Amino acid sequence: MAVNLKGRSFLTLMDFTPGEIRYMLDLGHDLKSKRRAGICDPTLKGKHIVLLFEKTSTRTRCSFEVAATQEGAHVTYLDSGSSQMGKKESLEDSAKVLGRFFDGIEYRGFDQKVVEDLAKYSGVPVWNGLTDLDHPTQILADMMTIEEHCAKPLNKVKVVFPGDVRNNMCYAWMIGAAKMGMHFVGLGPEELAREMDHQLTKKIFEVARENGGLIEITDDMGCLKDADVIYGDIWASMGEEDLIPKRSELLSPYRVTEETLKATGNKDVLYMHCLPSFHDFETKLAKEWKDKGVDIREVTDEVFRGRHSVVFDEAENRMHSIKAVLVATLA
Repeated sequence: MAVNLKGRSFLTLMDFTPGEIRYMLDLGHDLKSKRRAGICDPTLKGKHIVLLFEKTSTRTRCSFEVAATQEGAHVTYLDSGSSQMGKKESLEDSAKVLGRFFDGIEYRGFDQKVVEDLAKYSGVPVWNGLTDLDHPTQILADMMTIEEHCAKPLNKVKVVFPGDVRNNMCYAWMIGAAKMGMHFVGLGPEELAREMDHQLTKKIFEVARENGGLIEITDDMGCLKDADVIYGDIWASMGEEDLIPKRSELLSPYRVTEETLKATGNKDVLYMHCLPSFHDFETKLAKEWKDKGVDIREVTDEVFRGRHSVVFDEAENRMHSIKAVLVATLA
């Protein structure tokens, strides 16, 4: 069946059918192959998009800018200090103004409602570059990467996420896995699991059942067995720096080590991470906390740089998957 996503916003994978997600993944693989073959077909020539960033970024900003320009579009970047949105102008008014200037809007920030309201009021496609609740473009890149490195269809893949099961990456993976019929395990302390959004998780469990998937939340390390992917993320998100000491103490048993990988029993297990990662002490933040006696590393350097790690292939695929979203919704 033909898939047409033109004019659609990309706010969460929950809004898309498995077939539509499959279409975006296939498009991402195709656009990546064309780029590497030197085939340039600027499908977005004459289009203008704006990137709204309330949270700083390396991969998301660069991915959107490079993806858009490679396809012929023009990009305007606005951070929180460069616009009046929410300060001297309401979100609704800003959305209506931007919708008159631009063909599409990307938003990266805090509240999921902001990206939803931008879509509601702007009249143009809006893309979620990350919120406190979701990170759907990252999941498309992750699935592309798994398909490149794992000789199994997605619905036969098991992903284990050790760490903070309440964070946006865990929710985003739960949604994506539920939609694509995958086996996903959030592995973390019960104390954090109790703080999860139970209304959202209930809906995710229902979607997983509909698509033949399985979503689990547990503190049992036995769940590592037979994992195809171990997925990492930092332990304290942007704006949570004051929680680092407590969070590090709570989550240190879930640090990914060589022993974690061995516990899967899978010699070809993949290590993935959305980045940035604290895997050594070469960052200012990791050094500062080490000097205070706190180890904030969620993964060892041995694993991060080892043969199981595909984190930089994954990072590259941010661009190709975002390009697929742009082309599918604008071209």
